[in-house]
Amino acid sequence: MKIYNEDPLEAAKEFEAHGITYLHLVDLDGAKSKHIVNHKILEKIASNTNLKIDFGGGLKSDKDLEIAFESGAHQITGGSIAVKDPDTFKSWIKKYGSEKIILGADANNEKVAISGWLEESEELLIPFIQSYLKEGIKYVICTDIARDGMLQGPAFDLYKRILEETGSDGNKLNLIASGGISTFEEIPRLSELGCEGTIIGKALYEGRIGLKQLEKYILESSI
Repeated sequence: MKIYNEDPLEAAKEFEAHGITYLHLVDLDGAKSKHIVNHKILEKIASNTNLKIDFGGGLKSDKDLEIAFESGAHQITGGSIAVKDPDTFKSWIKKYGSEKIILGADANNEKVAISGWLEESEELLIPFIQSYLKEGIKYVICTDIARDGMLQGPAFDLYKRILEETGSDGNKLNLIASGGISTFEEIPRLSELGCEGTIIGKALYEGRIGLKQLEKYILESSI
């Protein structure tokens, strides 16, 4: 574990100041505890910024979801629960709608990993995503675990295949790439591939990608 900033709000405000509008916030304590833990941090960031926060980590019950949304989450991400308790996850899609619920599809060797990546399920990644597209899911965050935090580049080939193999039935998949982002040049390349968004973490904190670079890219992309 490496701590880059003791104050998540300070980091969030810096992101917002450079034109970023979406924040991916993971409750690591929640993922270990199997219930929401850091909702006060979520509330603090939501109350002091205009960032649209996607919140995940340890969301297992209807109560967890209520707390997350009441604390200011714009969207929530469900990963392990979509494998272990699909009925509950499907009920969330029905109750809150596909704009609010993101499917977290973290993969290792193209099998879905769960429980904070401590377990590998028997679910194959692409069929897993396809099954939830049929349930109405629109947004999927896909992390290639082997690349996450390694700064070795994202899984371009995997994302290309996901987009090709899930687009045949007319359901548009909003795929958000995650894991391995190491240089600024990878971001427009992922966009050209068809990814809806890219989650950048370690590359920012390690100074591989600058916030000024992102600010310029965001401005140019909106013109």
